[in-house]
Amino acid sequence: MAGVADGWGAVVLAGGAARRLGGVDKPLLPVAGAPMLARVLAAVADASPRIVVGPPLLRPTLPPDALLTSEDPPGGGPVAATAAGLALVGPGTPYVALLAADLPFLVPEAVALLRLATMASTVDGAVFVDDAGRRQLLCGVWRVASLRSRLGELPQLAGAPLHSLVQGLAVAEVGWPAVEPRPWYDCDTETDLRRARELG
Repeated sequence: MAGVADGWGAVVLAGGAARRLGGVDKPLLPVAGAPMLARVLAAVADASPRIVVGPPLLRPTLPPDALLTSEDPPGGGPVAATAAGLALVGPGTPYVALLAADLPFLVPEAVALLRLATMASTVDGAVFVDDAGRRQLLCGVWRVASLRSRLGELPQLAGAPLHSLVQGLAVAEVGWPAVEPRPWYDCDTETDLRRARELG
């Protein structure tokens, strides 16, 4: 998308126990012939750095330029995972896409739209909103400084709900055409995964 500046990275959260999917390594489950994590990383191919926060078993599946880290403690939840990912983002990267690893229909155009919404205004970040008006917090682009500031204000990272990280931040809510599949579609359950494979 023309007009979107450089200087951005991506943090992909690939941890979690996937209890509703029987505890499998959810990011590695395929949709349309490719693991969901690979599809998310392809959508942010132009980001630098590309950071995956997840278990060591993911390492052989990652492209050579992708960095792998894990939250401390393991299983600490999305806020702790975000902190771990941001720790690898250098000072020359002002913006970061913060994404779940189970977004099989995320495309570069969707990420570019979020980047433009963040960079073209004074907001702290931009996220997609679904048809019910719910913010998709793990499908967004943020100012790194804003996220780090919020992380520093939280009394505890492990176990903190994701909405606590963005509380008080100025967030642009971005829409998407009413055509399936949507870029924020995630796969939490077997039903979600089955539908994704049908749509894919």
